[in-house]
Parts: sequence; C-alpha cells; structure tokens
Amino acid sequence: MRSALAAVLALLTLAPAAHAQPAPPSRVLVMPFENVTREGRIFWLTEAAAVLLTDDLNVLGVSAITRKECDRAFERLQVPPAAVLTDATVIRIGQIVGAAQVVVGSLKLEDDALVVRARTIALESGRIQTDVTERGPIVELYAVFERIARRMAPPATKMSADIERLRPPVAAFEDYIKGLLAETPATAIAYLKSAIARQPSFDRARLALWDVYDDQGEHDEALAAVAPVPAYSPFSRQERFLAAMSELYTKKLDDAFATFKALADERATPAVLNNLGVVQLRRGGTPQTGLPTYYFTKAAEADRDDQDYVFNLGYAYWQERDTQAAIYWLREAVRRNPADGDAHFVLGAALAASGSATEAAREHELARRLSAAYEPSRRSGGDTVPKGLERLKDEAELPHARGLESRLSTTELKNQEELAAFHLDRGRRFYQQENDREAVLELDRAIYSSPYLAEAHLLLGRIHLRNGRIADAVSALKIALWSAETAEAHAVLGEAYRQGKDFDAARTEADRALALDPASVEAKQLVARLDGR
Repeated sequence: MRSALAAVLALLTLAPAAHAQPAPPSRVLVMPFENVTREGRIFWLTEAAAVLLTDDLNVLGVSAITRKECDRAFERLQVPPAAVLTDATVIRIGQIVGAAQVVVGSLKLEDDALVVRARTIALESGRIQTDVTERGPIVELYAVFERIARRMAPPATKMSADIERLRPPVAAFEDYIKGLLAETPATAIAYLKSAIARQPSFDRARLALWDVYDDQGEHDEALAAVAPVPAYSPFSRQERFLAAMSELYTKKLDDAFATFKALADERATPAVLNNLGVVQLRRGGTPQTGLPTYYFTKAAEADRDDQDYVFNLGYAYWQERDTQAAIYWLREAVRRNPADGDAHFVLGAALAASGSATEAAREHELARRLSAAYEPSRRSGGDTVPKGLERLKDEAELPHARGLESRLSTTELKNQEELAAFHLDRGRRFYQQENDREAVLELDRAIYSSPYLAEAHLLLGRIHLRNGRIADAVSALKIALWSAETAEAHAVLGEAYRQGKDFDAARTEADRALALDPASVEAKQLVARLDGR
C-alpha cells in the first residue's frame, strides 16, 4: 500500500502549487481517522469520525467538504479512500480539492472508552492550528464529536438539540457506515436496509442504498429505495434527482423528463439541464418541449468549464445534422480535453460530412489511438457515429461541485502535460537508440496524454518510414503537420511520398519545407534525391 501511495504522491506533485486555484478560506477537508490499535470493534469508526465531524462542522457554520465530494476527488486522483496517508499527501489532496484546512485524527479504545484526537492543519503554512482530544463511551459517540467540532468551529448559535435532531440512533448510524465500507454489494445492501429498519426516516441511508442498486444496474430497486423520502426532507432534491436517473435508466422517459423539469423549474442547475437534454435526445425533443441542443446550451452556459456539456452539445448538433455547429462545439470539447476519444471520432465524422477529408482522417486516427472502441477490427459500422454517446451527470448535485470539478480538471490537465513530456522524452531516446518497439510504446503513451503533440507524431512517422511502412508514416506525418506545421515534418513527409513513388507530392512537400526554412538540410537532400532520380 505504501508503494502505491508513493506513486500517487509522485503523480500529485507533478501539479505545482503555483497552478492551484486559491481556495475559499472557510472550506475544511476532514480525512478518515486512523484506528491506532487496529481494534476490530471500532474499524467502522475511522470513516464514521470523518462523516460525523464533517456534519457537525457544517451545522456549526464551517464549510466542510462532504463525503460525496471526497469520494469524487479520491476517485479522480486515484487515491485509495481507506488508505493511511502521510500528512504531506493529505495536505496536497486538500490543496487540490480547494480546502484551506484539513483535519486528521486518530482513535482508540481505553478501558471501553473511546479516545479521539483531532488536529487541524492550515494548508498555507502547514502548521497545526488546533489539537483536540476528547473521550467518552461509544454510546455517547455523537457528544464526543460535537465537543471536538465546537472546539474547532467559531462560536455558533446552534444548540445540541438542533444537531441531535439530525442524527439517527447510533446503532442505525453504525449500520449505515458499515454499508458504506462493505466490500460486496450484498453486504452493503444488508447493512443499509438494517439502518433503515432501525430508523425509517434515515434518508441518507436510502440515498446510499440507491447508489448500491444503481451500481448493480438494479434500477427498479434503486427507485424503490428513494421513493419514501418525503418532500420536507433535507434530502428531497437529491432523492428526486436520483429517482429521475432511475426513471431514465428504466426508459420511463416521460417520467424522467417531468421529474427533471420540476427540478429545473425550482433551480436550473447545469446537471439538471444537461440531463434534460439527454432525455430529449433519447425520446425526441420538440421546440415546444425543448430541443436537446436547447438544454445542452443552457448547461454549457451555466458551467463553461465542464467539457461533458460541450461534448453533448456538439453531439446533439450532429444528431440534428447541423454540421458546422457540431464541428464548432466538438472542437471546443477536444480543446478542453484532448484525450477525449469520442469527441475526436464524432468531430471526424462532422469534418468528413463538411468535405474536410484530411482533418477528418486525422481526428479518426486520434480516436483510434485514444480508444480501442474505434479500432477498425472492433467496429462493424466503419466511420458511422455510434448511438448513445451522450453523457449523463449521474451524481446528485453537490453544492460546491463546479469549483471542485474545475480544480480537478486543472490538475488532471497539468498531469497529462507532464506525463506526455515524460513519455515523449523516453520515446525520443529510444528512437535515437533505434529501439523502435519501445519508442513506439512511449510515443503512443505521450499521444494518449496529449493527442496534438506534434513531435510525437513526427517521431512515429520517422519510425514507420525507417521500417518501410509508408502509408502509416504518411498518416502520422499528416497529423504532425496539422498539429504544428514545421519544415522538418514537411521534409519527412516528402521523403515518405518519394519512397511511395508519389514524386509530385514529394516535390510539393520539399518546396513547402524550403519556404518555411530555406536552410533545411533535410529538405535540400530531398530535392537532390528527387532531381537525381
């Protein structure tokens, strides 16, 4: 586990602090606590501690990052959520998710009393701001963590009774946490149903049960799990969002539209607008009920950083046969995420329909490099755009989701750029050593991270040419030139045409290379070979 975490930390350090967006000073990230003595009876409290302290801090007026937000960040950053992390790793994660402070802690049993220690670390200075220790029997679990929260939070007007009304019995809460931590769906379902049986109004457990059923594709059961959540519940909006997702998955498209539309009428968030577009794309929208492009445009306007909304807009315009609009928005999609294979493929189809054959071939080649789904051997439809590429937002809305997604996307893009540079350097050295097999592997990895990396395509073209694969060389070199026009790429492409006996094309490339760089040795050598044939 330590070696895996070291690799994760090394990856995270590729995004320097200078690129991190400043976080609102009030946001706090509470990490799972450490079970110091590895006591089996309290294993569930490691996660429960983070959930309880986060809840209490939020009630007391501190903006703490919720478990849902943490799960999303950990998944995107490929950090094991149950791992014991070093303080340095915790601080880096906190910076990425936009926290100003992180809370780390430990717990243990002493003579059947629970001893909890929690520390608040300021990310800007790396210094400990508070160091709190509380103890009490497990039956007084809520009181122990409320005392810790009050010592960390500014003076609050909320009284203990206000907080207490939000909590289920400890036994129900224990079942809920064990359900979250369960390693198998059957175990998770059993624990979550037990939590609900102990406290039927425990709506958070119903939402967690929806997650498990949804992951298993059991959408009728998922819908039934959240249906009892009442309209007055604090979780009512989340429940309706998840219910609409289940209705969509079970092809109850009219019901899904009605549920999402009611949510949009109350508050038109990007996720709800996007999902309305998906419903309309699948059932067929009209100007009266709203075309898919209408809802996707509204989603993209509301959140300009989310590339899924931009892709959906371009894809919907393609479905409506508005080729130029599709090209515009799909280009925006690949600009935001150059490693999006679907966007490259659909963009290629739109370019082909507009008569831009060379650009279309480049986009289709990039799609094949980025996704095995577009390899010719796996596709019976050729260059036909598949159905069902539209992207849902299948998470219930989070209050700070936009800022979190923006920071994660920035980090991922920086990581992609750094990884591309690393693999390009290795590929260049293997090429120079004439170790073509390893060079191709490294260059493919570089292109996966940065599809428009011109030098990587140029080196691939040189390797193909060196091995007599003329057609492959021409294809790679055309992509290199589209990505960045250079005299070197024109000269190598001209040599590929010469070896393929297309002398007119070779001459054209040589002339263009010399126009860009009259001193190009490679272009002059190509001209000499053409003149001497």
